Amino acid sequence: MKFKYLGTAAAEGFPAMFCECDSCKKALKAGGKNIRTRSQAIVDDKLLIDFPPDTYMHVLYTGLELCKVKSLIMTHDHSDHLCSDDFGMRRVGFAYLKPGTTLTVYGTEATCKKVTNTINTCNLSNQNRVVFELITPFVPFNVEEYTVTALKADHDPNCTPVFYIIGDNKKNIMYANDTGYFPDETWDYLEKNKPYLNFVSLDCTTGIKECRHGHMGLSTNAEVKERLIAIGCADQKTVFCVHHFSHNGLFIYDEIVPVAKEYGFSVSYDGMEISII
Repeated sequence: MKFKYLGTAAAEGFPAMFCECDSCKKALKAGGKNIRTRSQAIVDDKLLIDFPPDTYMHVLYTGLELCKVKSLIMTHDHSDHLCSDDFGMRRVGFAYLKPGTTLTVYGTEATCKKVTNTINTCNLSNQNRVVFELITPFVPFNVEEYTVTALKADHDPNCTPVFYIIGDNKKNIMYANDTGYFPDETWDYLEKNKPYLNFVSLDCTTGIKECRHGHMGLSTNAEVKERLIAIGCADQKTVFCVHHFSHNGLFIYDEIVPVAKEYGFSVSYDGMEISII
């Protein structure tokens, strides 16, 4: 499996749009991996995760071939992860696609409301351009050649948030942003089913600052890592990476890399690719 981070920032981007804090100034000056767009990822160039307002930028600068993507799984409906209006750009006259090229969007109730509103407004379903499939946490479903399981996240409950385990019968990825320390229901599922995780991506929105609810920082990431190993879902071969960064976490990429390394984590950056073999 090949996993690629297209964007790695929290809602405001890093540097943030309207900000002049020291961290944003430092990131802008340093450039390179310190510049982060809103979070999005893709598995094997097929299975897209989230649809932020920076998706078009990812098409332009990361090699994302959006016209070929047929499957999209959504974590939640917050605006930095779901720019629903952009689905309208798939309608007839705005996009010339090969016959039968339908984008299926998978998500929970809150996401369903926003996406289906755009689908209906733009007549996308009748044009066979975008359809929505409602998912249920802890119930695996098949997408492409993958088995996908949504797990409940500790985030704004109004957006019915989830994160995902994605498997291809050989390897498993956990992509867990926009969550604090996992809810009890999610830990119960993991302890009962014990999926072995080859790659784990964890929310690190607050960076070096402590946070357990809604988002995480490095110290909570370490707790999650230790518990995953303790219950048999991971081991020393599992690759752990921290992801989804805000300027509120203070450290830019160059600064957080050595700190994360002490915890046994790599650090995501826009365009980063991981081969899971």
